[in-house]
Amino acid sequence: MFSQLKSLDELNRRSLLEYAARTMLGVTVLPGALAFGADGKEDKKKNEAKKSSAAGKANSPGGTAKHVIFLYMNGAMTHLDTFDLKPGRETQGETKGISTSVPGMQFGQTLPELAKLAGDMAVIRSLHTETGDHEGGRYLLRTSYKEIASIRHPGMGAWALKINGRLNRTLPDNVLIGGEARHPGAGFLEPAFTPVPIGDPNSGLQNTVTPKYLTEASFEKRMELIDKFDEGFRKKYPQKQVEAYGEFYRQANQLVHSEELKAFDLNQEKADVRDKYGRDQFGQGCLLARRLVEHNVRFIEIGLGGWDMHTDIYQTDKLPRVSGILDRAASVLIADLKAKGLLQKTLVVMATEFGRTPRINQNAGRDHHPGAFSAFMAGGGIKGGRFYGKSDKDGFSAEEDDVTIADFNATIGHALGLPLDKEFFSKSGRPFKVAHDGKPVTALFS
Repeated sequence: MFSQLKSLDELNRRSLLEYAARTMLGVTVLPGALAFGADGKEDKKKNEAKKSSAAGKANSPGGTAKHVIFLYMNGAMTHLDTFDLKPGRETQGETKGISTSVPGMQFGQTLPELAKLAGDMAVIRSLHTETGDHEGGRYLLRTSYKEIASIRHPGMGAWALKINGRLNRTLPDNVLIGGEARHPGAGFLEPAFTPVPIGDPNSGLQNTVTPKYLTEASFEKRMELIDKFDEGFRKKYPQKQVEAYGEFYRQANQLVHSEELKAFDLNQEKADVRDKYGRDQFGQGCLLARRLVEHNVRFIEIGLGGWDMHTDIYQTDKLPRVSGILDRAASVLIADLKAKGLLQKTLVVMATEFGRTPRINQNAGRDHHPGAFSAFMAGGGIKGGRFYGKSDKDGFSAEEDDVTIADFNATIGHALGLPLDKEFFSKSGRPFKVAHDGKPVTALFS
């Protein structure tokens, strides 16, 4: 049986366990929502060493972030119409620049609320990459590695949990809101670090209510029965994964009975607060992210699609609509975190997989363009009120202080105090680093 279990791939093993849980224990919580607790039984001394190491890193220059909120602009955001304006050039298109709260900084006209918060933002205008396909770009942005068939690399949230440990012992500490199914997740790291998916922030964390027939006492009886069944197997195969199964379900039971589950319930917020963020999924996702940071969740990613604008980019339902959603929600999020004293320890990141062509095509849109694009960071030790790097006069390629995707992720890692030069080994024995060969842009920090 053990050899058969080993021969299954990771997805099939997890599916088998899910089925067993439903059948024998009556547990119906979403598998990803439970996997966060799978490695909960760690040696106490090892945990203390981790905390001590993380504390040391957090005191290093730039390492003030404990949390990350990653705003992912899915589809390739146009840099020329948002943060990298080229006034007077034909490539500028119909977008006009507007002044920000920082003299000399201009944003696109569809970002008036973020313009008011420019003093908190460091805008990188010299990002570039080698890939112009969406899937490859998304994978690279999240992992710093090119996608290959032989291995899956971890996302930044998984690295943060692996190295710095958990902040919340009850709630999932890596959350993906409105993301697509092809997220790299924990890669070759333990499944415990996989982000918990939240499809609709208005619905919260799904399947966290135990069946009415399953009482606390009956659950414990089932666990005792399972323990007896598994006792011989555990002794014969003292594997970490095997030992984690019982803890897996106990963590599930702890979660579904926890008062902290209210963190996922947006109905706890006043209607005017929800309106302020915007009632769309991205706006409510940003509100949920703020609530999760307040409950000490470490890494939250929120996706906003609709940026793949090959046609009619300036039509009301294209750039103005999507930019408006970003502008409203991101500005309120940054302002709220600042007002609550959370911005200094929370790194807010906005990024996209690549940019869009300076030349407006015959369909009045912009096509894929990896040569130059923009992103921003705020909080977490970042010094705001400035642009970093620049593209050439037409926004075609990075011209000064160019930043690779690996450099960008290394900067996130630097904010979190992660050991960027340390090698971690996959199950096959291959060495990898948090941000591949990237170097952090330390000039962005105070």
